[in-house]
Amino acid sequence: MLVGFVVLYLVVSIGIGMYAATKVHNARDYITAGRSLPLYIVMAMVFATWFGAETVLGIPATFLKEDMGGLISDPFGASLCLVLFGLFFARKLYRMNLLTIGDFYRQRFGRKVEVIAGVAIALSYLGWVSAQITALGLVFSMLSGGDITQAQGILIGAAVVLMYTLYGGMWSVALTTFFQMIIIVIGLFYIAWLVADMAGGVAPVIQHAAANNKFHFWPELNAVAMVAFISGLLTMGFGSIPQQDVFQRANSSKNENVAVWGTVLGGVAYFIFAAVPLFLAYSANLIDPALTAKLLSDDAQKILPALVAGHLPLLAQVIFYGALLAVIMSTASGTLLAPSVTISENILKGWLIRRNLSDHKMLVLTRWVVASFAVCVTLYALWALGTNTGIHKMVESAYKVTLVVAFTPLVAGLYWSRATTQGAYFAIGLGLATWLPLEWLATEGGIPPQFAGFLMSVAGMFIGSLLPQVTGAQRQHQAH
Repeated sequence: MLVGFVVLYLVVSIGIGMYAATKVHNARDYITAGRSLPLYIVMAMVFATWFGAETVLGIPATFLKEDMGGLISDPFGASLCLVLFGLFFARKLYRMNLLTIGDFYRQRFGRKVEVIAGVAIALSYLGWVSAQITALGLVFSMLSGGDITQAQGILIGAAVVLMYTLYGGMWSVALTTFFQMIIIVIGLFYIAWLVADMAGGVAPVIQHAAANNKFHFWPELNAVAMVAFISGLLTMGFGSIPQQDVFQRANSSKNENVAVWGTVLGGVAYFIFAAVPLFLAYSANLIDPALTAKLLSDDAQKILPALVAGHLPLLAQVIFYGALLAVIMSTASGTLLAPSVTISENILKGWLIRRNLSDHKMLVLTRWVVASFAVCVTLYALWALGTNTGIHKMVESAYKVTLVVAFTPLVAGLYWSRATTQGAYFAIGLGLATWLPLEWLATEGGIPPQFAGFLMSVAGMFIGSLLPQVTGAQRQHQAH
């Protein structure tokens, strides 16, 4: 019966996505939903897209193993990103009437910077989307009692998400995530109510966590710990800002005020509601300490599903798995579409393919890229499964490349009139030249590699913009 309800939920989600496809008449409809979405839809998309597998499975596992300080990147950094984007970026970018955030780099710094930023943005999504597909595989495996392996579940999950994202694009993301947000909120609040009753109430759970120092947040007062803390906050807090999915939600709004407040309110809602899975996971520690201890040493991401399966009635299990699937699928669909759009619009178009594509051909190209990226994501998820990479870690690592490559040119391009194309080259070059060697050779101790790369990218922007500018003609002359 539980599996039957889950299958029904998947069918309904696919049906909504396919209905949304009827609203797609051109590439702009597919990518931005015609810039027609109201505040409640935009807020729902922001919330549901970011409230993903890592929020329900990965973050609670990290919280139980470490403490609140282990969550500095997500939800703290993630929420910071959404609020900052809404307040300082959404209005300016909305007024530019762009199709993708990569278009900004082309308009401000030229075609080459657009391609480099587009590649960085697309690569950053591999980890995030793969984390969602991995979580779907975990859910299907647990639902089937192990009859479906997690690897087989990954293949099934990828196929389902691709099915309704491929044809409806942003319209599918908008309508399905609004439906899924309702399931998420109602479902997790209901589960929290049941679990709180089993654990003796909300206050005892919080008091027990506090007594065990789980709310310890601030780093030790030494340089290494403080730099690591700041780096963890900024990697997602800044690195997620130059992202197509964040931009796409704001850019789909019907006006610039909706773009601003839909993003800000979605970020605030995400931060507040992220506390619910933490409460559920710590309650499991009180309700069934033996099970929790076993899974902490085995796979902490299974604690919540195991708690629900072992201690809650069938109706609660149906609601939990419906909410969990809503969480994962809403994030997976949005984060599958975003990099695919970036690849087709900012990398392939005008480079491998002539820029004067008809609108219909552009739509077909984007759909082909969505399918191809889904294959890449699935392969990456299967590889990560083999290396035992956790969901939270996969998401946490996704934004290093955009922090180093794309963030500084975006901020400088919007807010510093003296920023130049040469400055963007210097920022990208110095950032990568610093980050990549450190990432490969010095991952433990000292300054985090991506933070060092970020600082050098800032320095590169200032140096490159303030030095005498070398034009293309001058470079050709020097070459001869």
